[in-house]
Amino acid sequence: MEYELKIRKKFSYIETGGGEEVILLLHGLFGALSNFEGILNHYGKKYNVVVPMLPIYEMPLRTLGLRGLVKHVDAFVEEMGYDKVNVLGNSLGGHIALLYGLERPDKTKSIVLTGSSGLFESAMGSTFPKRGNYEFIKKKTEATFYDPKVATKALVDEVFEIVNNRNRAIRVIAIAKSAVRNNLGDKLNQISAPTCLIWGKQDTITPPFVGEKFNELIKNSELHFIDKCGHAPMMEHPEEFNRILESFLEKVLQQYQ
Repeated sequence: MEYELKIRKKFSYIETGGGEEVILLLHGLFGALSNFEGILNHYGKKYNVVVPMLPIYEMPLRTLGLRGLVKHVDAFVEEMGYDKVNVLGNSLGGHIALLYGLERPDKTKSIVLTGSSGLFESAMGSTFPKRGNYEFIKKKTEATFYDPKVATKALVDEVFEIVNNRNRAIRVIAIAKSAVRNNLGDKLNQISAPTCLIWGKQDTITPPFVGEKFNELIKNSELHFIDKCGHAPMMEHPEEFNRILESFLEKVLQQYQ
């Protein structure tokens, strides 16, 4: 299903308008709308599924970082007039979801993390890829998944284009450094919202022990592993991911009835 990209003031976003309950999807560094296709199609008519485009490549460099992106999300939620939101983030988006939950517990009904940064992540390894090295980018993109076939040519091309754009590459590095600086190990016990952790058993970027540590540190959390799955469970196993998410959301919403 195609969704129109809407513009409101400085915000670009997708909104399905399927119900009053809001699921706010936050993408990662190399995130695209295709990453959330399974969630949008499954929940779009039942919930108001919203995807704000994070201005990673538009923000002024002096304000570029996780804090700036959290401020953007906060301003977006206020502009849209949402009461409380269920925030779902993958990778960097999970990190932003956590920071938002810490700063705005009054607006956060629940948090869902999948392959989230915030404790430990191994993204590009110790070296950033040389510009023009398509095969390197292809292998790195495939390594995101348990099944390398999930890394379609369109997805590899998209990552390749980002890395080969000097301005975008600088911003990716700046955000990655910001994520490392914003380790949340000593703050996670302050998360008050119910939290669902959905992790790939074969995730090599944020390995299973990271999900276990999040589960240990976030008091009101539950952890689910999906087998034969890498860093993006919602893409590799959308049906199982949605089954876990549906069950969690039903429990959360029952508390508000």
